[in-house]
Amino acid sequence: MAQTDLERYLDPSELIPEKGELAENEARSSSESSSRWKRVTGKLLTWGVETRGIQPVPFEERTDEQFFKIFFLWFTTNFGILSFSAGTLGPAVYSLSKGDSCLVILFFNLLCCTPVAYFVTWGPKLGMRQMIQARYSFGYYGVIVPSILNLIGGFGFCILGCIVGGQTLASVTDGRMSWTVGIVIITAIALFLTFCGYNVLNWYDRLGWIPVLVCFLVALGLGGKHLSTPAPAEPATAASVLSFGSVIAGFVIAWAPMASDFTSYYRPDVASWKMALYSYTGLMLSNAGLQILGAAVASVAPLIPSWNDGWNLGGASNVGGLLQAMLSPVGNFGKFLTVLLSLSVTANIATTMYSICLNFQILIPKLVVVPRYVFSLVATAIVLPLAIVGSHRFYDTLENFLALVAYWVSEFVAIVLVEHFVYRRQNQTPDLDISYSTTMGYNITQWNRPSQLPTGIPALAALVLPYGLITPSMNQVLFVGPIGEKTGDIGFEVAFFLCGLLYLILRGLEVKWRGKV
Repeated sequence: MAQTDLERYLDPSELIPEKGELAENEARSSSESSSRWKRVTGKLLTWGVETRGIQPVPFEERTDEQFFKIFFLWFTTNFGILSFSAGTLGPAVYSLSKGDSCLVILFFNLLCCTPVAYFVTWGPKLGMRQMIQARYSFGYYGVIVPSILNLIGGFGFCILGCIVGGQTLASVTDGRMSWTVGIVIITAIALFLTFCGYNVLNWYDRLGWIPVLVCFLVALGLGGKHLSTPAPAEPATAASVLSFGSVIAGFVIAWAPMASDFTSYYRPDVASWKMALYSYTGLMLSNAGLQILGAAVASVAPLIPSWNDGWNLGGASNVGGLLQAMLSPVGNFGKFLTVLLSLSVTANIATTMYSICLNFQILIPKLVVVPRYVFSLVATAIVLPLAIVGSHRFYDTLENFLALVAYWVSEFVAIVLVEHFVYRRQNQTPDLDISYSTTMGYNITQWNRPSQLPTGIPALAALVLPYGLITPSMNQVLFVGPIGEKTGDIGFEVAFFLCGLLYLILRGLEVKWRGKV
């Protein structure tokens, strides 16, 4: 019978490896330290704090039947001012009109929500976190590379969330609170949610969207009359459309390397279409809805003096100041709503930090014995100072970061999909029940056995080699390539198709050489 989380962490054999012949005093000291650690962990477990890290969830422990929760997780996580901020980039940075910005947002969200929603469906079937599943493409050690990239991306999103949340919180104080103080408050709340883990995070996400919706409805009621008369804009060019599209793609598809992290506790017999539909709807409504609103507001802000002043509050593009200006006609109530809006980023930060905690264990496999919640403290210690330092360059950071994220995640999606649809099908057993060790072509018992996993060489080669064509296809502030200069940024699209083709060929050679998948 499988152990529960509490039994597992109270079992000394799980925490103390065999040490051979040790001095008696060293053994006693180690035993006492381990005992204290087990008491702390056991107490936290009784309070509902999740300790499980990257270990696959056994079949009999995948018991969660509240499948609708995944809708609220994605909806609440993305239903906040960070999504609103991404939408403002269309008019503010790429000089697109309101209509053009909205069409780009709609198309790229429709496209990029798809792989995230699909990867979500693997969590209940395999009980694996997303980067653990990626070991079946990248290998035990090779997956460290995308794990590092995922850590960088996760930290980047957390930093952006802390900055925009801190700015928004500080905007209601008329200069009496610095952005730094606001960032600290936002980070502390997100830390609490991440520390507690799965149950608390899902509980918060079921309710956290309600006050945010009220705030945006009031803002629309107060300022909606201005949105029909946007400022004049230049005709859209292919370069501006595709470059903005790459940014939107990076915002949405960045969830793909984390997707199944949040679904490994669900019952394995849940219909995949149900999980995918819940996830796709939650992602689409929150991202596209608020990004479109952000684009509409940014297109008229220069024409409304109070909005424009709020946007430029503090000498930098200040989304919090813009929202506070929209809500200012209702006085102190407007300030209260602005405070609620500032807290909307905590769901996004906490969800991202949850995955960051898991990636630490993939980066250094020996850390698998350390409870997940410990890494939430480490992640916070990294995010907080970086958010404070970068707070006055929010827009430059947002624009450059989101575009760069899109490139590697697009490659990751291509590699994992080719592995799943081409090579894992060769490993499937007809009519195999999902309770057995091999599910969907993945032998779950191999998750931590390097010799039984792929070498990872084809995946890493397919990840790196396309940059010979991706780089000249870029069109961003950091770099404009010769192809991207004429076509706009097509690095995202090039990355997906070229990487997928390379992996298909190279992985086929590896399978033929090794004689096994």
